Amino acid sequence: MARPKEFDRDEVLRRAIPVFWEKGFAGTSTEDLVRAMGIGRQSLYDTFGDKRRLFLEALRAYNADSIASVVKALRAGPTALAALERVLIDLAEEHGAARSRGCMVVNAVCELAREDDEVRALTATSVALLETVLKDVIDDGKAKGDIGRAVDSRAAARFLATTLGGMKVQAKAGASTEALRDVAAFAVQSLRPR
Repeated sequence: MARPKEFDRDEVLRRAIPVFWEKGFAGTSTEDLVRAMGIGRQSLYDTFGDKRRLFLEALRAYNADSIASVVKALRAGPTALAALERVLIDLAEEHGAARSRGCMVVNAVCELAREDDEVRALTATSVALLETVLKDVIDDGKAKGDIGRAVDSRAAARFLATTLGGMKVQAKAGASTEALRDVAAFAVQSLRPR
């Protein structure tokens, strides 16, 4: 008779995220995961299937948390433009481990997107969701007058989503806070009413 699981599945999944985020898919061993998750090798396989399935689940969870965080920040601003600026500036001012790890989704794209259809599909879905959220914020800002009415909302949303991803890559590569703040300022300036 099989023993019942003595761990919370979501909790151990969350423990796998920083390992994959730091080391990538190929650089992460099963031993790294077992150690970080605090479960046995067989429990890992019984619960998640294999390393690749676990990685995809971890990537989905990371992605959902990241987008939820951006949505929360965008809703917290006094104006759409101020909220967009805050998201960009907060990214520019990240320090320590978060900055050096970059973004798990961007890391996964760079490592796996050429050969992994599921990573590519997950990324496409997340980018589409982020662009939709950004477009809604931009439309709201245009309606309230703090974003220029002539701004193409869809193009601006795509630009900002790409800017966020690019800033994460540059931060990981060691770009200075000043350089990233310049990028943020330029992006925000392009949205202001003329």
